[in-house]
Amino acid sequence: MAAKPPVPPFTRESAITKVRLAEDAWNTRNPEQVSLAYTVDSRWRNRAEFVEGRAEIVAFLTRKWTREQDYRLIKELWAFTENRIAVRFAYECHDDSGNWFRSYGNENWEFDDEGLMRVRLACINDLPITEEERRYHWPLGRRPDDHPGLSDLGF
Repeated sequence: MAAKPPVPPFTRESAITKVRLAEDAWNTRNPEQVSLAYTVDSRWRNRAEFVEGRAEIVAFLTRKWTREQDYRLIKELWAFTENRIAVRFAYECHDDSGNWFRSYGNENWEFDDEGLMRVRLACINDLPITEEERRYHWPLGRRPDDHPGLSDLGF
């Protein structure tokens, strides 16, 4: 299995890079591509849903991005140790009725020696917003480098 640098042990700089790479991958909204950052037996808790392995990750993300349209995500490093990273994040999306949401959350990640994530624990809260309250307006895909991060936006 191919390594996914940066690999543990993490420094502040490599942890920030790992978080941005995860954000970039999720903003592709490509479940197969995203799943390659996780071990084949990766375990997730996402809200109250439990996911295990890459096939379930792909199925979960496919359902997620079908339901959460025009999805745009920002992640920010919160803390790190040798092989663990804690992040906070917020994303904006709308449902098929055009109702917009901003979802806030925290994730705890644990990595293997190759830099693949083997555990992902996510807690997420949804806030209905109006279209006028949206703060993420970049074209779908990677967040531009000059777009404000979570702290800059006051999130």
